[in-house]
Amino acid sequence: MPPVTDLPRTWRPLGPRIAALVFGIVLVAAFGGLWITFPQETKDAVSPLQRATVIFFIGLGLVALNGLARSRITADEAGLTVVNGYRKRQLEWAQVVSVQLPPGAPWPTLDLDDGTTISAMGIHGSDGARARTALTELKALLNQR
Repeated sequence: MPPVTDLPRTWRPLGPRIAALVFGIVLVAAFGGLWITFPQETKDAVSPLQRATVIFFIGLGLVALNGLARSRITADEAGLTVVNGYRKRQLEWAQVVSVQLPPGAPWPTLDLDDGTTISAMGIHGSDGARARTALTELKALLNQR
């Protein structure tokens, strides 16, 4: 296995990003299509507060999907940056003891030197061979450092 030497290196999950895009489009298209098909008297009966509530929940769904899609792991000379949804953690190389992706797990976990673990959603087990390659690269970087 050749070592990864090109830093910074970023890993992003492919399947969840595609799912977030597709479900986001479906969500907006379904509600938009539903609204268009309503008869005018039904549209007139919907209050501005009801419209705002539906738009709020559509937006909330899009925010959740965006959080899933923006997950990533970036390795640079200083260490790892792990973005899970809207949470970002900066880790120095010395803080990360190991990385594991047990069979059937949705994403790897990083074992830290303080005895805790964090999920690394930037590599997603559902990506199959792509995930295994990313995990191998990340392990090689950890071994180099």
